[in-house]
Amino acid sequence: MRLILTLTAAALLGSATAKPIVVGSKLDPEAQILGQMLVLTLKNAGLSVTDKTSLGDTGVNRKAILAGEIDLYPEYTGNAVYLFPAAKIGAKQAGSPATIYNLARTLDAKNGITWLRPANINNTWVIAVPQTLAQSQKLSSVADLARYLKSGGKFKIAGSPEFFNRPDTMPVFEAAYGFKLSSAQKLVLAGATPTQTQQAAAQGTNGVNAAMAYGTDATLAALNLVALSDPKGAQAVYQPAPIIRTATLKANPQIAPLLQKVFGTLDAKTMQKLNGQVALEGKTPAEVARTYLKSKGLIK
Repeated sequence: MRLILTLTAAALLGSATAKPIVVGSKLDPEAQILGQMLVLTLKNAGLSVTDKTSLGDTGVNRKAILAGEIDLYPEYTGNAVYLFPAAKIGAKQAGSPATIYNLARTLDAKNGITWLRPANINNTWVIAVPQTLAQSQKLSSVADLARYLKSGGKFKIAGSPEFFNRPDTMPVFEAAYGFKLSSAQKLVLAGATPTQTQQAAAQGTNGVNAAMAYGTDATLAALNLVALSDPKGAQAVYQPAPIIRTATLKANPQIAPLLQKVFGTLDAKTMQKLNGQVALEGKTPAEVARTYLKSKGLIK
């Protein structure tokens, strides 16, 4: 009896002192929704969770997980190009969903980080322009945009510092399609989300007539913007996946099947709808995530 009581007391003490799992996320609506899905799923499973979603951009979340300041956050497979420059991941590899995921998973394993299976979504970087400009100048692709720029067409694009400065974002478009934007053609908005950049383009703020956007943005159609296609495949495939510190996963192995079940229910159409509920309807990411997870029977 004494042994049973001792073990029970130890179990209770261990439960009470268990370190919370810290969940981060990036700033855009999709990242926040996915982050809240992680938070709510883990809480529903009875795990102690600290919510640090909306932590910052890719670099901020990356530094935090490597430093052990967060345990888990939603990342995109295409960011392997940016996160592992020494690997020199080529366009063909980055454009293959399975290849880029396997590269990200393998390269990060040595950093003590595990990539779980991604959702069947490609939220890649895109350039968006107003429909009026697209129609008048016959712009449907980045190749068309390059032609327009070389002919002296008026152009100014709104984006975040990350979009302009990372070597695998706007610089890749420039290199692949043979154009180079001047500083006067860029409106750099610190901490900007795609919703903000698209609003600037739709409203013509400070002469802006183009915007940084993501492939699953629900605001594009609502703001009468056109996402230009990328026929040369300059941008990588960006599938969202939960990434977690391997030590945290080993201590809580039930996390993997729980989160992979959640991400397995997502597709592009579903994500666009969920993004729209935040960006267009004004709902909170937590509210949208909770309603969705409940509708799928994934949480109580």
